[in-house]
Amino acid sequence: MRAVIQRVKHASVVVTDTTISAIGTGLLIFLGIEDSDTLSDAEWLCNKICRLRIFNDKNGVMNNSVSDIKGELLVVSQFTLHASTKKGNRPSYIKASKPEFAIPMYEKFVEMLSEECGEKIKTGEFGKHMKVELVNDGPVTILIDTKNKE
Repeated sequence: MRAVIQRVKHASVVVTDTTISAIGTGLLIFLGIEDSDTLSDAEWLCNKICRLRIFNDKNGVMNNSVSDIKGELLVVSQFTLHASTKKGNRPSYIKASKPEFAIPMYEKFVEMLSEECGEKIKTGEFGKHMKVELVNDGPVTILIDTKNKE
């Protein structure tokens, strides 16, 4: 599982000219799933995301988590996080999971993240063409791959 986590002032997802999700201060999480991912990976990643200390405390030091600040979370599926660019100029997405595996794993991840962070999670719409708008705060962008957790 790969996640690109962005600290945002606000973010939203638009599908066919309709805003389907929007958050204020919090985290925008782009999530890529591959067939070797497990529920253990999802659990580890949810735990890590909820506890990442990337929000400023009263002294301006990144010392607070999204849970500490009662921030909002938006998760958007993004199979392109598993793009391979080793050969040629057209990325290969062969490592990205097909919908029959990815959708249940994505839904479980969202459920686990909600339980771990204690917040309702906003989402994009799996498999749809989405326009994601955001104001990155910092900028702060973190990449986490569960294959590198040890």
